[in-house]
Amino acid sequence: MAKDVLCEVDNCKFWASGNKCSADSIYVVSHKGKQAKNNAETDCKTFEAGM
Repeated sequence: MAKDVLCEVDNCKFWASGNKCSADSIYVVSHKGKQAKNNAETDCKTFEAGM
C-alpha cells in the first residue's frame, strides 16, 4: 500500500497541507474497462468538492 497519497486538487475536501490526501481510501476507475494503458485513461472517483 502507498504510504503517502498526494493530491494537488486543493478544493477537494480530502486535500491536506503539503498536497496530502486525507481520505481513508482512494477509488480510481478506468475509462477503458478493467485495464488502462496510461494515466489519461483513469479518473479518481474519491474527489468531493470542499467548501
